[in-house]
Amino acid sequence: MTGSTISSPGRPGLTSQEIVAGLRALGIEAGSAILVHSSLSSFGYVAGGAGAVIDAMLAAVGPAGTVVVPTLTGTPQDGPAHPPVFNVRSSPCWTGRIPTEFLRRPGVRRSLHPTHSVAGLGALMPALVEGHESCLTPCGPQSPYYRLAEKGGFVVLLGVGQGSNTTLHTAEELAGVPYHLQGEPTDCVVIGYDGVRRVYRLYLHAWGTPRRFERIDEDLTQLGIMRMGTIGLATVRVIRALPMIEWVVGKLREDPGYLVAAR
Repeated sequence: MTGSTISSPGRPGLTSQEIVAGLRALGIEAGSAILVHSSLSSFGYVAGGAGAVIDAMLAAVGPAGTVVVPTLTGTPQDGPAHPPVFNVRSSPCWTGRIPTEFLRRPGVRRSLHPTHSVAGLGALMPALVEGHESCLTPCGPQSPYYRLAEKGGFVVLLGVGQGSNTTLHTAEELAGVPYHLQGEPTDCVVIGYDGVRRVYRLYLHAWGTPRRFERIDEDLTQLGIMRMGTIGLATVRVIRALPMIEWVVGKLREDPGYLVAAR
């Protein structure tokens, strides 16, 4: 493992300032755009809880930067027989305490995709999320996941592994792997900020194919695409999003089953 170790021995808890220092040591700078997947419990005790982690993320990128978090709502039941109904103001996400609290922050803008929404604050919002509900697939070229990569952004995994890296689905979609999307489109209901119900015919994620996303860790590190370190008790990965996507797409075009786990 390479990178910095930031901890708080003998103190009442990991502080927001220490989290900022850890992110900076791993290459996050003022003006960076980051998509953050997280586990609050992975840090150990954090003084200020989820709010302190959010404060740290925003401080690390500064006023010119952008912080995005996944606010996913999709379930294995979603599909033509059971279309999802998404309300941008009230549909809860299942991506953890940090995204849940992030959604309550003043000024946060959430995308309108019915299963793979994200929420963000910062200079690139709302451009990143505009039209996500019209994307034919959840994580494709017009999605926030790819747009952030095009802007030179980073995927940050705070205390979670590659299994939580939704941007790898972007690579799967770009490579056209056969297992990732459902075969038939679904008429999804989206209730936007204006309260109006609209229907979008989209291809949704096909659940059930186990992945082995963790296999990319060593290669991404050796290629200089990813840096790893620890903040508190959490293992942290900072990944340059576009080089990661391009490298994984190449692997998938050579072998469409590259990210599929053996059954």
